[in-house]
Amino acid sequence: MDKPLTQSEIDTWKVPVPGGSVLLAPADRLAQWARRNSMWSLTFGLSCCAIEMMAAAAARNDLDRFGIFFRATPRQADVMIVAGWISVKMAPFIKTLYDQMPEPKYVIAMGGCASAGGPYRDSITVVKGADQFIPVDVYVYGCPPRPENLINGIIKLQDLITSEHALTRRGQPLPPRTPIVIGGE
Repeated sequence: MDKPLTQSEIDTWKVPVPGGSVLLAPADRLAQWARRNSMWSLTFGLSCCAIEMMAAAAARNDLDRFGIFFRATPRQADVMIVAGWISVKMAPFIKTLYDQMPEPKYVIAMGGCASAGGPYRDSITVVKGADQFIPVDVYVYGCPPRPENLINGIIKLQDLITSEHALTRRGQPLPPRTPIVIGGE
């Protein structure tokens, strides 16, 4: 994972011009900063965890300060938050929405049901976790997880985005990502 920018590193990017200075930074670092600080989320609240996701976006926790803005269309979103249990009938629709999201895209499985089936794991009508049909980057456990756990998962996802070098890959496929697990209480 990349270390945060230091003042001395930023100072090396300054170029003096008449009347001040201009900051010239590597495009890779600028792209990381932009993707990290402006994640648009496709919210997919399926059950009780959706209430906690809404609470995380409300005034007390305010996800806007982390750059999370909820979108209603997959074509404008780069993060999908799957909150709650997933029925077998709903899984193909979630997969379709995931496929419509532009690259790079990330998935947060919020709650025990979206992560592993939760109390419904023995049911034949509930999928045993979102990772059965889409790749999950962050698991936020709890039943339901508190808004602080979701915020912690978002911060870990931002750290993951910072460590990626999307512009330096030059067409190379992404290396496999290991999921991040945020424990419940």
